[in-house]
Amino acid sequence: MNLKEKLARGDFVITAEMAPPKGIDFGHIRECARAVKGRVDGVNVTDFQSAVVRASSLGGAKMLLDEGLEPIMQITGRDRNRIAIQGELLSAAALGIKNVLALTGDHPSIGDHPDARGVFDMDSVNILQAATKLMEGQDLNGNELSGTPEYFLGASVTPLYDPLELQIIKMKKKIQAGAKFFQTQAVYDIDVIRSFMDEIKDLNTKVLVGVIPLKSAGMAKYMNNNVPGIQVPDEIIERMRKAEDKTKEGLNIAAEFIEQIKEEKICDGVHIMAIGAEENVPTLLDMCGF
Repeated sequence: MNLKEKLARGDFVITAEMAPPKGIDFGHIRECARAVKGRVDGVNVTDFQSAVVRASSLGGAKMLLDEGLEPIMQITGRDRNRIAIQGELLSAAALGIKNVLALTGDHPSIGDHPDARGVFDMDSVNILQAATKLMEGQDLNGNELSGTPEYFLGASVTPLYDPLELQIIKMKKKIQAGAKFFQTQAVYDIDVIRSFMDEIKDLNTKVLVGVIPLKSAGMAKYMNNNVPGIQVPDEIIERMRKAEDKTKEGLNIAAEFIEQIKEEKICDGVHIMAIGAEENVPTLLDMCGF
């Protein structure tokens, strides 16, 4: 049973995230993939995350597919025009990659090639529209395709956003464009996701709440000050500060959050973003009993 079918059935779904290497050695990501095989329902492959040069999301997704996992290929509008985006989507479908997460993308100025020119021909809504058009057997200009691709489309959303109404308006546009599921920005306060899910209860979509295990109190403070849409409560920062084993405590906090989400059936699952510490995901899964 694939990701689409599990979400449709109402299963509590677990997805994780992995970044392709900055180079050609996929050894680490391959080991991490094998360690979560059969334990997660899908694995996101980031698309030049934080505007940093890496192997492509398409290459990473194909590697995961070959390892017997179900990839979720992220694709951004930052680096490609509509021709390249449609070509990437067609290539993914031809290789057997059906899950696609559409993102607009971070600006190149924050990455390791700050002088690179951002393309931004299409944003996340436009990418979803393009994929939907391809599934109808045509490209964006109405030219017929030789063979029709099939996708299960997703997008991102930020539950802690001011004003939240803007996120919900954009979310509705993404649903109209073809998004069937959403993965959220990281949440650390259970009340935030409770409130958000109440606000969108009338929307016909699936939501996986984002979970980033903390590595230190400093990491939490940095995200609070620099990452829009993330707010780590003071009591969690204090727990991290006092902990002797920071990594273990960060995983404990994440496990407690995941267990509460599942127990209360607040949303449809969780999306684990280990950010460079993918080797810790199996431990977190153990702690949650998955």
